[in-house]
Amino acid sequence: MFTGFQNIGKIPELKRRIGITLLLLTVYRIGVHVPTPGINTEALAAFFAAVQGTLLGLFDMFSGGALSQFSVFALGIMPYISASIILQLLTVVIPHLEKLKKEGEVGRKKITQYTRYGTIVLSVIQGFGIAVGLETMTGPGGEMIVIEPGWGFRFTTVITLTAGTAFIMWLGEQITERGIGNGISLIIFAGIVAGLPGAFLSTGRLVTAGEMHVFGAILLLVFMLGVIAAIIFVERGQRRIPVQYAKRVVGRRVYGGQSTHIPLKVNTSGVIPPIFASSIIMFPATVASFIAIPWVQWVSDSLAPDRFLYTVLFVSFIIFFCFFYTAIVFNPVDVADNMKKYGGFIPGIRPGRPTAEYIDKVLSRITLGGAIYVSIVCVIPTILIQRFNVPFYFGGTALLIVIGVAMDTLSQIEAHMLSRHYEGFLKQGRFKGRR
Repeated sequence: MFTGFQNIGKIPELKRRIGITLLLLTVYRIGVHVPTPGINTEALAAFFAAVQGTLLGLFDMFSGGALSQFSVFALGIMPYISASIILQLLTVVIPHLEKLKKEGEVGRKKITQYTRYGTIVLSVIQGFGIAVGLETMTGPGGEMIVIEPGWGFRFTTVITLTAGTAFIMWLGEQITERGIGNGISLIIFAGIVAGLPGAFLSTGRLVTAGEMHVFGAILLLVFMLGVIAAIIFVERGQRRIPVQYAKRVVGRRVYGGQSTHIPLKVNTSGVIPPIFASSIIMFPATVASFIAIPWVQWVSDSLAPDRFLYTVLFVSFIIFFCFFYTAIVFNPVDVADNMKKYGGFIPGIRPGRPTAEYIDKVLSRITLGGAIYVSIVCVIPTILIQRFNVPFYFGGTALLIVIGVAMDTLSQIEAHMLSRHYEGFLKQGRFKGRR
């Protein structure tokens, strides 16, 4: 692996891409500390210190601490993710969007443009709801969080937060295009990782103060390491469907006849389902948490991470998006048609429609297992960690995102290195990404 890292410097393009990625992520982390005007930062910090482990604490984790500081990036990348979810769902029911999706690069750019517009609209709505809610909130000592409430503050907040989200969206697109890895996922990854040092220090202080038993802290650490190992094992797991290509005679040459396989990942959708599920639950719940109306507060309380309703909705959305996203990225009919076109077949299965049905059957079973795995990873550790009264939200969702994004990024770096005949990170067996 050390040799692999040494070889990175020998590839100018890869070195440039990694440098651009690190630079843009640094810009993002700097922006997290730029405050929004008109906020009593001390009162806001005291307020968020009391809501760790709630949905606001979860949202703050995804924003990299931007919400607790109410910086220009307070909304984070979640409006963009919500807009992407809406566009992908509408693609299934609106013929125009479905047609654009099939038009290749031109259609993809048009859908991306619609996603950007939707991001701005959602940012304005969410920013206005947060601004109105903050005006009615006070810190633990009764001091107002907003220094001068009114339409001036609301307008300034909406413009600032919307511009911040648009800038994060641009950063993510630039990382994807000019850097290495998926930009949006890396931004979420950077936000989660940035909060880890302070979180572990807080846990250490609890152990020192006697509020957490040493054995409990060790047990928690061992459990998290076990979850990390399980995630890596399952993320690299795949079901291989054998494929045989018949021999073809073209002139005097004979083509084909080789055996290969179709690799079906256990978790084809990767980290997308928990991110999408969290985004859908966070959008209404975050706005509701800032509105001082009894029934709205009941909705906000019911959607806290430790509540039954939140768990049911979270698991349901994860299972739905596992199947939905897998159906988008993998089409058994297209795979079967391509196999038939080039003389390929699955032993014991007739080419064409029976092959597509067989692949779809296997994929559905694997996806169900993957959805159950993702749900367990995202829910069970959270419940257990809350019993240890850990002063930060670092459950299975964060673990899955951090490990998944890291594996994807390393696999892309590995691909760049191997394409130029340099030694990769692993000498025996190449690093397998999720895609």
